[in-house]
Amino acid sequence: MKKNIGSALALYPTPVVVAGAMAGDKPTWTLVAHVGIIGHDRILVSLASAHYINQFIKESGKLTVNLVDESMLPEADFVGSVSGGKTDKSEVFAYELGESGAPVISKAPLTMECSVVDVYNTNGFESFICTIDNTYVEEEHLTEAGKINYQTLKPVLFDFPAYEYLKTGEVIGKCLSFKKDLQA
Repeated sequence: MKKNIGSALALYPTPVVVAGAMAGDKPTWTLVAHVGIIGHDRILVSLASAHYINQFIKESGKLTVNLVDESMLPEADFVGSVSGGKTDKSEVFAYELGESGAPVISKAPLTMECSVVDVYNTNGFESFICTIDNTYVEEEHLTEAGKINYQTLKPVLFDFPAYEYLKTGEVIGKCLSFKKDLQA
């Protein structure tokens, strides 16, 4: 029997990403675990309203979403533990500017360069609704068909209720392949 535990945000784990934006002539970064997909052409990056990076995202209308793998987790965790208003985080990651001028972390296996098309405000949060302008992927994480191979990329996941980072697992089946087992 299931137990009602009340109103619980239970869609975790989610991918861990580092959002990047230019703060003048240098980048600033923050760890984000509140990201999501909105249809097939938009993503959402939700940040507490007090985050230092928010003002620069709103000014430029640009940000990057850098997927975190295990090799960059220490740096990603650090940029999520200190405020950019008090600590200069610009040199934590080597970076280059993407085609739209947003900072792309060199070490990130995958980066989406985004344009903000809307901001949805809720109590204490600003959620940036973005289109994806460019996606940069390390070639070692592409299949022969040019698709992203998450079996090699292995993004880190975040379990907010437990406040833990998780490794991604194995493939357990192809989507839409189980229906034949149920049609017997």
